[in-house]
Amino acid sequence: MPLQGFDCDSLQFFTPQCKNTLMTTSFPKGFRYKPEYFDKTAQIALLAAVTDAVRGPAPFFQGKMPRTGQPLSVVGSNFGPLGWVADITGYRYDKVHPKTGKPWPPLPDLLLNLWNDVTGYPAPPEACLINWYREGATMGMHVDADEHNLGAPIVSVSLGDPARFRIGGPKRGGKTHSLKVSSGDVVIMSGAARACYHGVDKIFHGQSTLVPQGGRINLTLRRVHKVDPRAL
Repeated sequence: MPLQGFDCDSLQFFTPQCKNTLMTTSFPKGFRYKPEYFDKTAQIALLAAVTDAVRGPAPFFQGKMPRTGQPLSVVGSNFGPLGWVADITGYRYDKVHPKTGKPWPPLPDLLLNLWNDVTGYPAPPEACLINWYREGATMGMHVDADEHNLGAPIVSVSLGDPARFRIGGPKRGGKTHSLKVSSGDVVIMSGAARACYHGVDKIFHGQSTLVPQGGRINLTLRRVHKVDPRAL
């Protein structure tokens, strides 16, 4: 039986190791966790959409850190009207793939339905980052601040191997909390949590067979531009 989601800043859940042990962990306000939101059938469908995208107009590419040009440990792509790109000149959203010059594939309906279900936001997402964490890949603590609309939530979907997700506060350093996210799980960051540092510091490689070559696929939905109230 899937666990229920939690919408409060004090998450209570049964640990997978011991279903009779209730743990309480404090997370920033606006942090929501919905384990097993997507069942196996939906996970397979999402992975198929990713496969079609990266074998077609939007192959995986390896971003680089601004200024230093150091490659990121994850490879990525995008769905949606806009795609997030990282290279030596900086972070930005582009309408086309940096290698092929083609538009990004459209957002799958499963992801649009997810956004509508869990956010209540009055406009659709404009970008969905597709990050593939292979064995040993991590994502350092960071705040997503490349969007013009920082009031919109961020929605993250995990597929494949579990990962240890970590979130802190609005300033770098200080106390952090971690959560093991598994395939089909969804995390939503809105309100105060939207401005908090977060990252992925471990992939539990080989614990899922969903991704044929192993690793974790992370799908991150973002709204980039502010919403014109006249269009609502």
